Amino acid sequence: MKYNNAKDLLPEWLLSQVQIYIQGEVLYIPKKESVRLKWGEANGTRKFYKKRNLEIVKKYRNGAGISDLSKQYCLSEYSIKKILTEMKKVI
Repeated sequence: MKYNNAKDLLPEWLLSQVQIYIQGEVLYIPKKESVRLKWGEANGTRKFYKKRNLEIVKKYRNGAGISDLSKQYCLSEYSIKKILTEMKKVI
């Protein structure tokens, strides 16, 4: 997160309004909801897990057992079942 001085960015009238509520402290201003990325979209994590889950579904459809997939992907059998159930909704 980059630090910016409000004095350099905001018009004087707006800065004086903000100073009514807070002075001399760090203030975080979140992004608008329409601009925010979903979890894992910025660094590719979401894409990674989607690809992995599709691989799990393909292997399961080709005859791999849940316990085999569990060992191969280092996940619990419950997690594999959960992935298979959730991916049915997507596919």
